[in-house]
Amino acid sequence: MRDNPLHVAAFGTDPERRRRLEGQFAALFELMTEQTPICAVQNGTIVGVTGIAPPGRAGHPGRRPARSRADRALARRLGERDPDEPHSHLQPLGVDAHVQGRGVGSRIMAEYTRGMDDAGVVGYLETDKAANVSFYERHGFVVVGEEPVIGVPNWYMRREAR
Repeated sequence: MRDNPLHVAAFGTDPERRRRLEGQFAALFELMTEQTPICAVQNGTIVGVTGIAPPGRAGHPGRRPARSRADRALARRLGERDPDEPHSHLQPLGVDAHVQGRGVGSRIMAEYTRGMDDAGVVGYLETDKAANVSFYERHGFVVVGEEPVIGVPNWYMRREAR
């Protein structure tokens, strides 16, 4: 996630400077206590992770004080775009670069969509990577909106329960 377009736009091109995202994500997870994590583990090491905010608890940065330019922009955009009906909100899904393309993200998504379907709830997410759009579409999500956030294209996607 360090190299996602929105994070590069917000924190600059220096990868070391963007490492502070680790602390921001850690703080975010502490605040979002109702979130359910899904992790992929390989040889005892977490290689992929996401969080799921249950219906009524979107859990995006708009639910906490916005500190950075990206936080403020995201809070405004996500608050406007979040569906009105109860939904499960998929938080950022990250997979270690050395295992990307090996099905780790798809296994995480299969677990997420299985839970959505069992609960009969709509799924919702945002992504700032064009390549992620087709990945999420393979898991049944459709684009319901697109707009720039601090100059970076963002896609808003939803999936009906099956």
